[in-house]
Amino acid sequence: MPARKGKKVVKHRGHKTHGYGSMKKNRGAGNRGGRGMAGTGKRADTKKPSVWSAKYFGKNGFHCATKKLVCGVNIADLESHYTNFVQREIIKEESGFSIINLESLNADKLLSTGAPTKKYKVHAKAASAKAIEKIKAAGGEIILPQPKPKPEPKPKSYAKSKAKSKDKSKDKPKVESKVKSEEPVTEEPLDTSNSGSQDTEKSESKDTEKSEK
Repeated sequence: MPARKGKKVVKHRGHKTHGYGSMKKNRGAGNRGGRGMAGTGKRADTKKPSVWSAKYFGKNGFHCATKKLVCGVNIADLESHYTNFVQREIIKEESGFSIINLESLNADKLLSTGAPTKKYKVHAKAASAKAIEKIKAAGGEIILPQPKPKPEPKPKSYAKSKAKSKDKSKDKPKVESKVKSEEPVTEEPLDTSNSGSQDTEKSESKDTEKSEK
């Protein structure tokens, strides 16, 4: 990623030249090889301009913003600068060990180039396998940070659990729903005797009306 620097416009506010010396040295397109695509028209056997190369135009490549640079220190570096590190108290000699923390050298990892002649006790964020073997073979020790515990797995999403429950319900046999028992309705028989007497009375009344007429 680009380094964050202050702009010259802000730094040189109130100064005419903005750090370019005389104005005629920074004025005009002649100081930058012309305008636009000027200078790309070479022909025959002359040396072709750099803008003809494939990677001149556009953006090329990729820079990972989350990638961390690892700064390493070799065992040979500790040996060659041993007296200097002791004077600067970067290396401390205690109980037969030469104790050093690589963070004091702005380093992250111990690398295996070189052979240790002393018993080193190295505090580091990381170390190569060969470097650990060499330090331990010389009677030293490398202290690394403990690995972080792995996070617990997240619970399954509601949608997946719902789909699984549906599948399980399909596998189960269907249970017949219980219907409430209804009380039987008893129908009372119709009285035909009264209806017959009523019919006869109606017919008699009709006959009397006709005779009167």
